[in-house]
Amino acid sequence: MDFIHITLVDVIDILVVAVIFYQIYRLIRGTAAMTIFVGIFIFYLLWIVVKALSMTLLSSIMGQIIGVGELALVIVFQQEIRRYLLLFGSRSAQVKNRFVRRMFRSAERRTQLQWIEKVAKACQHMAANATGALICIERQGDLGAYAATGDLVDARIDARLLETIFFKNSPLHDGAVIIKQGRIHAARCMLPVSDNPNIPPRYGMRHRAAVGLSEHSDVVIVVVSEERGEISIVEAGEIVPIDRPETTGERLGAILSA
Repeated sequence: MDFIHITLVDVIDILVVAVIFYQIYRLIRGTAAMTIFVGIFIFYLLWIVVKALSMTLLSSIMGQIIGVGELALVIVFQQEIRRYLLLFGSRSAQVKNRFVRRMFRSAERRTQLQWIEKVAKACQHMAANATGALICIERQGDLGAYAATGDLVDARIDARLLETIFFKNSPLHDGAVIIKQGRIHAARCMLPVSDNPNIPPRYGMRHRAAVGLSEHSDVVIVVVSEERGEISIVEAGEIVPIDRPETTGERLGAILSA
């Protein structure tokens, strides 16, 4: 067994590769890309076996295919790669700006608490009345492109105003509200719908739109279910149900101040 020599660097290398493969699996499981990835992985293993058996011609042909296949991989997995880079970038920006936010936390916290409670109050009333709502709170990401699909409001945040916007007979109720810098920036906005197959089937298009936007931008989204009267907070592609509606403001404040 002298030919097997494992160092600490080799162990770290194996662990890093294992983590990368696990993250790739989490990203593409349940999608058509998963089948393609498995096929590519099997082809790569066969290429390693062919090289080990010194089958020069076949090894050369398969090597050329793999070389050209790098571009094909980018094309096939473009949505998954884009989703991962956006999530990674938003997390990095959040960490980078954490120190700056701490410097001004006292003044910012007081301002946030005022309008967060108004948003929470509106969501509690709408949940009790089975009124659907989709409220997007902009953070580091720019939601200007999505705001442009709706109607500019630019109004002070008020619970009754939010309830009026999402009232079923209101011309602005169909779509999302975007909050920017503590103000209602736009309403009736269209959001990208997520194609993530792991979203539980009990969630409808409103939740899928929230997940879709959170996969593309650094944003916190409050969703009120019209069917079940439930409140959920969506961030970075994850849906977190609020068990007790009265804690919505507290939960939302903790996320925005993190």
